[in-house]
Amino acid sequence: MTDQPHAETVPETAPETSTASSRSGGPAARLRLAGTNQRQVLGLVAVLAILATVGGITTENFFQVSNFVLLLTQASIIGVVSIGMTFVIISGGIDLSVGAIIALASVWATTGATQEFGTAGMLFTAIAVATVCGLVNGGLIAYGGLVSLIVTIAGMAAFRGLATLISGGRPQIVETPGFSAIATTDILGIPLLVYIFAAVVGIGWLLLNRTTFGRHVFAIGGNPEAARLAGIDVRRVRATVFVLSGVCCGIAAIMLTARTATGASTHGTFYELDAIAAVILGGTLLSGGRGTLIGSILGVLVFTTVTNIFVLNNLSTPIQQIAKGVIIVAAVLLQRRANKEAAT
Repeated sequence: MTDQPHAETVPETAPETSTASSRSGGPAARLRLAGTNQRQVLGLVAVLAILATVGGITTENFFQVSNFVLLLTQASIIGVVSIGMTFVIISGGIDLSVGAIIALASVWATTGATQEFGTAGMLFTAIAVATVCGLVNGGLIAYGGLVSLIVTIAGMAAFRGLATLISGGRPQIVETPGFSAIATTDILGIPLLVYIFAAVVGIGWLLLNRTTFGRHVFAIGGNPEAARLAGIDVRRVRATVFVLSGVCCGIAAIMLTARTATGASTHGTFYELDAIAAVILGGTLLSGGRGTLIGSILGVLVFTTVTNIFVLNNLSTPIQQIAKGVIIVAAVLLQRRANKEAAT
């Protein structure tokens, strides 16, 4: 943790480079990793520019304002989930239960009993349920000594099963106008959902890059034993990142439920894969210790833009899935190459 003063000069990359430096050694390695991060972000911007060019060539509707608003709205929900996932992966963990948490939160928030408490009651229920799910995951992983992959796979099955049990496998209609208004309200022509996404991004960025907690997240992801010897409560930090992931899932559940006007046990299907893919594409290491929220957001926008172009061109869902798979593999290969260059 001797590199903390350096964090003020390179805010987006310093925490991650401090942990990486303990493995690759010295200021030169830190500068190489910072440069790698910047190149990855610039690369994603270039990819978005290429996709926009392709979209403009293949369909005349791509550059319409309404399409950009739709694209941002579609990106907002999975984007919020990806913020929480970025914290988890940087810390060295993985969360495969996010989609199931969204389903459970949406179902619980739309039961008849909950809707009697109005919009405030539904909002509180969604956040509370998702937070408790994150706390269960984090507690078992941090204090139970279990592997995050196993715990969150179990959570994926249990949480979605509970959602199905509560809803009886049927969609529950939102009958509270104030709650539905979350998805239909526009401010200056931009949906409220996009503003919610922007707020979560801002809070997440500050938490990750401008707080001691954020530096600790990078530290335990880079070298948990060194972090422990430096006096960091590794278990508490590890549990907290899963709670944060749960909170993000609760917010995403509110957004998705308001947009679809239903709570359903099928909500959030494959969201865990989309979020992990976006985070990896954004440059976050699966092994932990390095990553950026800006990269994750760009990763979300890349996948959302790809889907948007395919939909505008009436291409089938299987083709979209193949394209996503190719993008993920390419991102991992490029990430490995960048890591080798940074280490030499």
